[in-house]
Amino acid sequence: MSLINITDLCFSYPGGAESVFENLNTALDTDWKTGLIGRNGKGKTTLMRLLCKQLVPDAGEISASVKFDYFPFETRAQSPTVYDALAEVLPDLELWRLQKELALTDTDAEILWRAPLTLSPGELVKVKLCALFSVNGNFLLIDEPTNHLDMFSRGILGGYLAKKRGFILASHDRAFLDLCVNRIVAFNRSGVRVQRGNFSSWYADMKQREESERAQNERLKRDIRRLEESAKRAESWADKVEKSKYGIDKGSGEAYDKGFIGHKAAKMNKRAKAIEKRANEAIDEKSALLKDAERADPLKIAPLAYAKPRLIEARKLSLYYGEKTVFENLTFEVNGGERVALTGRNGSGKTSLIKLILNNGQIENARTDGTLNIGGGLIVAYAPQNDENMRGSMAEYAREQNADGTLFFAILNKLGFDKSKFGDDLTALSRGQLKKVSLAALLAKRAHLYILDEPLNYVDVISRIQIEELFLTYKPTMLFVEHDRAFCEKIADKTIAL
Repeated sequence: MSLINITDLCFSYPGGAESVFENLNTALDTDWKTGLIGRNGKGKTTLMRLLCKQLVPDAGEISASVKFDYFPFETRAQSPTVYDALAEVLPDLELWRLQKELALTDTDAEILWRAPLTLSPGELVKVKLCALFSVNGNFLLIDEPTNHLDMFSRGILGGYLAKKRGFILASHDRAFLDLCVNRIVAFNRSGVRVQRGNFSSWYADMKQREESERAQNERLKRDIRRLEESAKRAESWADKVEKSKYGIDKGSGEAYDKGFIGHKAAKMNKRAKAIEKRANEAIDEKSALLKDAERADPLKIAPLAYAKPRLIEARKLSLYYGEKTVFENLTFEVNGGERVALTGRNGSGKTSLIKLILNNGQIENARTDGTLNIGGGLIVAYAPQNDENMRGSMAEYAREQNADGTLFFAILNKLGFDKSKFGDDLTALSRGQLKKVSLAALLAKRAHLYILDEPLNYVDVISRIQIEELFLTYKPTMLFVEHDRAFCEKIADKTIAL
């Protein structure tokens, strides 16, 4: 057992409008399998980079008796073999230890002698993590290892990590976190909360706390209204008594006893001020409530209704690149109101099928057999997998995408996007923020069919839940590729397996 102690940690990026951390205090045990969760931009990656000294804090201290290794790390793609590429970065790498780790992930050690560029995303993640676990005994900081991994590979990787002694993992995949962590560090609006258990136990506890806080909040608001009304009545009485000091009694025609009336007015004023003070204290108490409850306002979209029940129909559809078969004899339909998941291992042809649909059955340098019928006049909104080349301002991007600008920014705000960043150039945003911009542009369009290719990569878990609720509420016709098991199980009412 060894502790990572974080004391009064402060950090902000140069030119940043807000601090990422302000007097952060916490302690983490290196025996814990710790999952970091929170909105994009809350500091999960920043904390790991501070731990491994890629960043320097503005103030405060981090103390630990362990050394840290950070994933992902870069390797040279032009190296002769994967093993050579790893050894260049990790000079203490021993072949037999690496082979032992690879066996634990059901990965053939033959992969080490292939050219780096031939590896799939899943193979690359597994071989790099295995390499880090095989050297030095350093404590691992693992930053979003599941992006672009298929569901099968995520299951293997989660089982592998579950057998390890301790690490810190940042991930937005709920099922993956449930597989392999026993502590959750949640980056809330008011700071950091550490809790025993996996994601599901943390989320159930969070919802229970939020419900309790909301109930308390409603009771307090009722109390405030009552106290404010009492304060107004007391103030009104005090004013009337105060004014009566200068009047004449209508019955007797004699002047009031000004000393008695003055004393009475003073008491009424004192009472009014006491009630007002109680109301203000209640308001202060109210402002302290819901400090950790994540704002997850419901999203809204307005999908178009298609005139016919069937939008897309494929019969014995096959796709070939030269001599390579991508898929064969694929038969399926997409009907109005269906949410259809495209599933399969990396490389099984999911993105190629989407390209076929978007290009009316044609892909350059490829040939097809069978039939693919796409409804006439079908309006499709598409969110691509790759958002790395997005440029310009957010407003310019929304116009280029023919998205409703007002709705676009409203959706971004509800997804936890800071309004202060609305004017930023897209090149200044994180991967998670870019993905939210792409999603907001998609959702701000009116379409018959929404096609999404891995829309949740880099997107935080709270936003994922909001997006789930959006699709379940408005039931747009969808065709999507996504490897988040929890999302697929909730959203898909039909599956096309490749």
